[in-house]
Amino acid sequence: MNITFIGGGNMAGAIIGGLVRQNIDARLINAVEVVPELREQLAQRFGIVAFAGIEQLPVVGDVVVVAVKPQQMRAAVQPLASRLRNQTVLSIAAGIRVADLSRWLGGYSRIVRCMPNTPALIGAGITAAYGTPAITPIERNAVEHVLKAIGKFIWVENEMLLDPVTAVSGSGPAYVFYFIEALRDAAVELGLSADAAAKLAVETFLGAAKLAEQSGEDVVALRARVTSKGGTTERAIGSMDTDQIKQHIIRAVRAAAQRSRELGDELGKDKT
Repeated sequence: MNITFIGGGNMAGAIIGGLVRQNIDARLINAVEVVPELREQLAQRFGIVAFAGIEQLPVVGDVVVVAVKPQQMRAAVQPLASRLRNQTVLSIAAGIRVADLSRWLGGYSRIVRCMPNTPALIGAGITAAYGTPAITPIERNAVEHVLKAIGKFIWVENEMLLDPVTAVSGSGPAYVFYFIEALRDAAVELGLSADAAAKLAVETFLGAAKLAEQSGEDVVALRARVTSKGGTTERAIGSMDTDQIKQHIIRAVRAAAQRSRELGDELGKDKT
């Protein structure tokens, strides 16, 4: 399988790096990147060939990963339209809907849209993807192979579900960092050093997340097991319940999903 990347930024670099670590031959990967410094970095880091423009590509890969900023998508893919035959186009641009990308590609239909998140940069991401009906099982397998290079992977069967995916896992790392920040600041306020507070907060999140992943139990049961009657955790959870923290988090995620839908509307407009 040959893979072409349109755009050579952080997420493209993460996927390429993951593929190379999985012993994919670098000669099967090429990229298009307009910034000379980024082209040089891609070549030096991964041993791939990077071109300044799509027209310079000697061959377009079986999978074309479009990894440009959403605002640049339309201009970036227009030169690609005439080069497509039966390739799978995989978009990692947030908010760009399949219908809009298809229109910019002259009606091309073999498209997969996905939403990775920033832990992908260290191979610990979670990506959800939607594929059009034109995508075959073999092509779905190829997409999975590419995206599993940066972490876990799931399919959604309705493109509209990528808005809640964006709100939960796409934006989710920021929520986690926000809670870690609050936990760290509380520890410092209670007298711990900044270094100790940061280590306790981060490692607690890491350990709890691993336990949730590996135990097979629902998080409600895991939380209940820590919350002894009359103990410190019960007091803390009670305080959070009084302040309706869970309801506020749910409302915040709904707001993020709504903004994802709005961005899809805005980014899909053709400029006049």
